[in-house]
Amino acid sequence: MDLNAIRSLAADDMAAVNRIIQERLRSDVALVNQLSHYIINSGGKRLRPLLVVLTARACGHQGQDHALLAAVIEFIHTSTLLHDDVVDGSELRRGRATANTVWGNQASVLVGDYLYSRSFEMMVSLNRMHVMQVMSATTTTIAAGEVMQLMNVHDPDVTEERYLEVIYRKTGALFEAGCRLAATLDDPASPIADDMAAYGRHLGTAFQLIDDVLDYTGDTKEIGKNVGDDLAEGKPTMPLIYAMRTGTEEQRALIRAAIEQGGLDRIEEIQKAVEKTNAIAYTRGLARAEAERAIASLRCLPDSGYKTALESLARLSVERSA
Repeated sequence: MDLNAIRSLAADDMAAVNRIIQERLRSDVALVNQLSHYIINSGGKRLRPLLVVLTARACGHQGQDHALLAAVIEFIHTSTLLHDDVVDGSELRRGRATANTVWGNQASVLVGDYLYSRSFEMMVSLNRMHVMQVMSATTTTIAAGEVMQLMNVHDPDVTEERYLEVIYRKTGALFEAGCRLAATLDDPASPIADDMAAYGRHLGTAFQLIDDVLDYTGDTKEIGKNVGDDLAEGKPTMPLIYAMRTGTEEQRALIRAAIEQGGLDRIEEIQKAVEKTNAIAYTRGLARAEAERAIASLRCLPDSGYKTALESLARLSVERSA
């Protein structure tokens, strides 16, 4: 099943999600409206809400609360993007100028706070305590991951294990929460909750690892951000960590200096070192292994078009070019 078929399967549900997003974005403060609509409508994949609605339907949910849950997940994700772009000093996201470039850091942080607060207001309206419990723990995990990533910047001695922990906290945790909650909307004690949470966790990890690959191999127009952004910020992502571990003394010294100093002065040399050490292939291999673990977690589900869509999403996540 390709992405178009997946989106067609979920079209009615995603239309409901988009209606909720537009309704809940409204504010009597003009700047909130302008900036939040700019970032929400900037061409994102809507992968996280898509996962929520597919998971809910695959688990037999027949109501409409999954659409509100999906919107909650998207609001939290968007708020983290606004904050991330300020912390990282990013200028381009999804092929457009970042909100902080257009409106400034102060406005971006405050509107990110608004979306975050709005998401909890929406959660309350679901009237399910377990949703609040999972999401409050998840947002704490995400925030801790942001701090951990900040501590890793300009540190060439970050280990693979330490980096994978950051990936889980920053990316995997929200995927995990969305899938867990979608599976438990009708039954908080559902026996498949842990399996579906595992699916989300592994898929989120795979997705982030491919993002790491694309930072060195992607095309700016396709990936919607500048190639080499992570290196410019001094972030030791998986390709660099592997290249540091397996490269020659000269390659290790080159990468170490690049992480410590940041910038793109020697980006072409870095890309060659990453290629020669097979760091891209290694990172893709890790991502594929995570995708296979995600697919294996779906054995708990009965066969359906929605299950097939979830399996296909896992495979597509590691074959994408953007």
